[in-house]
Amino acid sequence: MAVYHPCPDEGNDTSVGIPRRYAWVVFALTFGLLISDYMSRQVLNAVFPLLKGDWALSDGQLGLLSGIVALMVGLLTFPLSLLADRFGRVRSLVLMAMLWSLATLGCALAENYPQMLVARFLVGVGEAAYGSVGGAVVMSVFPPHMRATLQGSFMAGGMFGSVLGIALGGAIAQQFGWRWAFAVIALLGLMLAVVYPAIVKEARVSPKRLAALADKAGCAAQRPLRTLYATRSVLCAYVGSGLQLFVGGKVIVWMPSYLNRYYAMSTDQAGSVSAVILLCGAVGIILCGMLCDRLSRTRADRKVSLSIGYCLGSCLLLSLAFAMPHGVAQLVLVCLGMMVAAGTNGPTSAMVGNLTHASVHGTALATLTLANNLLGLASGPLITGKVSDHIGLDAAMQLVPLISLVSAAVLLYAKRHYHNDMARSRVVAAGLPRESAQPIS
Repeated sequence: MAVYHPCPDEGNDTSVGIPRRYAWVVFALTFGLLISDYMSRQVLNAVFPLLKGDWALSDGQLGLLSGIVALMVGLLTFPLSLLADRFGRVRSLVLMAMLWSLATLGCALAENYPQMLVARFLVGVGEAAYGSVGGAVVMSVFPPHMRATLQGSFMAGGMFGSVLGIALGGAIAQQFGWRWAFAVIALLGLMLAVVYPAIVKEARVSPKRLAALADKAGCAAQRPLRTLYATRSVLCAYVGSGLQLFVGGKVIVWMPSYLNRYYAMSTDQAGSVSAVILLCGAVGIILCGMLCDRLSRTRADRKVSLSIGYCLGSCLLLSLAFAMPHGVAQLVLVCLGMMVAAGTNGPTSAMVGNLTHASVHGTALATLTLANNLLGLASGPLITGKVSDHIGLDAAMQLVPLISLVSAAVLLYAKRHYHNDMARSRVVAAGLPRESAQPIS
């Protein structure tokens, strides 16, 4: 039997020929647009109390306004990312940014709940593939051993954007009304969308260039799309990451309302405190990704072990936090819990990058985003809102962290197969028989 020695994607450096300074400029601009993405998404949460008062909305209706964005991201991220991989990532990113910014401006002009829902729907359409395609652009200009750190740092832009969206949106809404909060954030996104294509060039980050590098290394892929679903480990990475974001997503969305109801904070105060909590989550994503890259250089499966630890740690910390009496100690524990809760982003993104072919990394990260949104960011806020309508927001926040236990169990299953699955994914991409993969003990 012929033995297939895999041409590991984690060893195929797609950043060859790209100056490191240019790579960091690409990262900074792509990161900036991701911040704009999440500012447009999360500014709504800062004005929940004002909308609830103005339009007499239920918690379920507010949850739908938030969840509809994540739902559209989940439904559209795969097809739009596949198109971007084929027809141009940079052009696609610019079109996305223009759409979500104009839709956010539409939120500022909405006169009633149905109009706001339509505008939020369009925000979701615009943001649908940005995280995956932007992540693929970042992955393409840096070496493989930095993946967990860079993907974690890139996804931390979502947290930073949420921080700015909630804090800036709350402050503007308190002074000038909620419509101006949407308008200012929309204008910031439009300005970045104009600057981006003037600096980031399609030819340097295109999938065609990545495929050419793979051909040169002797790793030409015949069936790269099959690597998206060919192994148990990559499927578990999708599911485990999505379930864990169920926990983080509900904290991001409902923390301003929680502080408003149980701490009697004003809109701007609740927004500022929530921003600090989200900032802790963003710092946690970066630190957890750095730790993952450092500890995984000699043992690739440590990425999975660390992800499991992050799930269990967040479950313990957040469960204790929301069971405590309201006060400073509770908020400190929530901050610590959020630092760990989002830590799975970098390791699971690196797992997906290692288990799939470089030419379809945008689509692979889109599949991860699909799982993150359908299992976590869309369902988390919506289900929490529905439960809150029946038992109260305080009780609902206590129950949600238990989802992390399920995520940990899924990732534990992935750990058993990770080494062999990395070899098997290369076999599938190369179009060889599965039995050609050499087992790794």
